[in-house]
Amino acid sequence: MMYVVIALIVVGVLTFAVQRLSGEEKKSEDETTNSLVVQKYDGTEVSYSEDELKEMLTPIQYEVTQEDGTEKPFDNEYWDHKEEGIYVDLISGEPLFSSTDKYKSGTGWPSFTKPINDNNIVTKEDPGIFGMRTEVRSKHGDSHLGHVFTDGPEPTGLRYCMNSAALKFIPKNELENEGYGEYMNLFE
Repeated sequence: MMYVVIALIVVGVLTFAVQRLSGEEKKSEDETTNSLVVQKYDGTEVSYSEDELKEMLTPIQYEVTQEDGTEKPFDNEYWDHKEEGIYVDLISGEPLFSSTDKYKSGTGWPSFTKPINDNNIVTKEDPGIFGMRTEVRSKHGDSHLGHVFTDGPEPTGLRYCMNSAALKFIPKNELENEGYGEYMNLFE
C-alpha cells in the first residue's frame, strides 16, 4: 500500500512538472508573437514585434524599456547633459521632460522635478529589493522610464530619476523641425 501512495505522488509531481514546462514553452512562443502597439506622437499607431524592437533598439535600450532594466549610474548619455531641449520617449516620441526641469541630483541618472505633461506618463507601485518604489512608464509607448522619488527639490519635492536609454533628446534649435514646436515656449 505504501508503494502505491508513493507511486501516485511521483506520478502527480511528474504530471505537474510536465504541464508547467509545457506552459512555459507555450508562453515563450506567445511572447515572441505578441506585439507592442504604440501610438506615436504624431497620432499614428505602429505595431512592433519583439524581434523588430530588438533590431530597432540597442541591447541596453531594449533591456531598460521592455524588460524594466536600469542602466549604470554615471555611465549613460544624459546624466550630466546640459543642453536646452526636451526629452521624448525613445519609441513613441511622446514629450516627457524638459531641460528646464532637469537638475543635478548626484545619482548618476538624469533627474527632473516634473514631466512636461502628466498625461504622457503612468506611474505604478514597484516592489523592489529595497522596498516599494513608484515606477514611471510612458503612456503611449509603455516604455519603462525609471522611478519617481519624494526626495527632490522644490517646487515639487519630486525626483523623476530616468534612464537615458529610454529617452531621446531633441535640442531646442531642432524642436520646430522635429515636430515639437509647441514646446519652444518652455525656453522663453
